[in-house]
Amino acid sequence: MVPAFETIRYEVDGPVATITLSRPNAANAQSSQMITELDGAFDAADADAEVRVVVLAADGKHFSAGHDLKEILAGEEHWAAQRDTPEGKLHHEQVMYWDKLVRIRDFRKPTIAAVQGTCSAAGLMLACMCDLIVAADDARFSNPVARMSGVGVELLVEPWELGPRKAKELLLCARTLDAHEAERLGMVNRVVARADLASEARAMADEVALVPPVTAEAIKASINNMVDTMGQRESWRYHFMIHQFVSNTPTALGKVEARKAGGMDAVKREQAGA
Repeated sequence: MVPAFETIRYEVDGPVATITLSRPNAANAQSSQMITELDGAFDAADADAEVRVVVLAADGKHFSAGHDLKEILAGEEHWAAQRDTPEGKLHHEQVMYWDKLVRIRDFRKPTIAAVQGTCSAAGLMLACMCDLIVAADDARFSNPVARMSGVGVELLVEPWELGPRKAKELLLCARTLDAHEAERLGMVNRVVARADLASEARAMADEVALVPPVTAEAIKASINNMVDTMGQRESWRYHFMIHQFVSNTPTALGKVEARKAGGMDAVKREQAGA
């Protein structure tokens, strides 16, 4: 039985499971509860033999503005409270960010992200764990955390999506890519009208569902193995540890304290992503 979810929706229609981020009033910021529920929804999709494809979508104006900074800065939730020490921060990010995100990348069934509005920082990281991305024409992709002393969040997807030179520009210049530029650079598979996003993502899922499951799983595993042979997983591991170091420097910790002092209005501005 699929568990009851509060921050996401899980629906199955024929061979397609749709997992929908459902915190639209918070720009679908990823709280610990949402991350845990996403993991549970992927468990359900994995266990259902009728499901051949998973679509990851989002309610509201934005796909996801990133991690829930309000929750992190408050430091009261179970995982957020661990961030008072470097060891606790590493454990939190290893379990909740690295492990659960890489699990989606390695998920045996094909996945499609349907992206609209802001797709920023951890939102971009989440979308890029999917095999295919359909973007609405109002989608905007960014990772502006370098100016907050972040090192591109926990999984550095940009060099693999854009190539090294464009990745450096995106991160160091705090660029935002519109949907058409993201498609031109290879981050996005298709750009569609905002009103057609759900139907176009479903149409793509139906195309993928025509491939026998064992074949689709083999194709996905083979291509993932190719990029791992090229060094993707090891480059992510290296980046994750560099991220841990920088996030515990006086510069980064000072930025965190400044955000706390600035109150939740500053957090909301960062979280809006645009």
